[in-house]
Amino acid sequence: MPEQPQPATTLIGSVQRAMRLLECVAEHECGAPAKQLARETGLALPTAYHLLRTLVHEGYLRRDRGLFFLGEAAERLSSTGAAQKRRSTVVDALAHWRDSIGVPVYYAVYRDGEIEVMCVSDTPGNPAVEEWADFRETGHAHAIGQCLLSQLDVEARRDYLARYPVRSITPYTVRDDLTLLRRLERMRRMRPVTERQEYALGTVCAAIPITVGTTAATMALSLPVHQEDRLLLAAQRLQSEVGRKIGSLALSISI
Repeated sequence: MPEQPQPATTLIGSVQRAMRLLECVAEHECGAPAKQLARETGLALPTAYHLLRTLVHEGYLRRDRGLFFLGEAAERLSSTGAAQKRRSTVVDALAHWRDSIGVPVYYAVYRDGEIEVMCVSDTPGNPAVEEWADFRETGHAHAIGQCLLSQLDVEARRDYLARYPVRSITPYTVRDDLTLLRRLERMRRMRPVTERQEYALGTVCAAIPITVGTTAATMALSLPVHQEDRLLLAAQRLQSEVGRKIGSLALSISI
């Protein structure tokens, strides 16, 4: 015989009561005793005690000297929600620039010695560049990587190249580490970085540097090579748009 499901009202009621207790505890930064929590949530004291013990056991609450506080599990939920909100801020911004400029838009950072493409926003009509060679290992060959490397000091650049040395990706790729390092040194601060078919044949890219605190970041775009005449103007427009929103994006980029 199939197992009979428990009444939905019982399950929902238990969850609702537990959530009310969590919300009530969150309102008391200095903690609150069980009797006060039961009174403020309208729960019978035995029910409140049972739920509080369960929430403490699961890590959502902690008890100290008879007072209840939010536990590590609840704090992790909160931090996860905050991280999702920060990511949503960046995703929405990229989608806006994608549509207003009419290009695929990329967001990447240099973190713990690695190039990380955090988000890409494109459309079927304006598709992003296919990652046919790992972006992390080919920073010398694309505008994103060159832009991020240009924001690092010489030692950090050499550390990256020691792990991911220059190699030919296309006939247009920079040929050796020394040539790349010289190119990076010549790049003008806060100017768009462009590359032409160095990572993918038939594609041109541009990236704009963004430095928030100690975080090296970039927003980038790509175009088919037959639209190369649009590249610099599109990059300048993206840089202007990012500049207007950098205040609201700063926290999202720096974490």
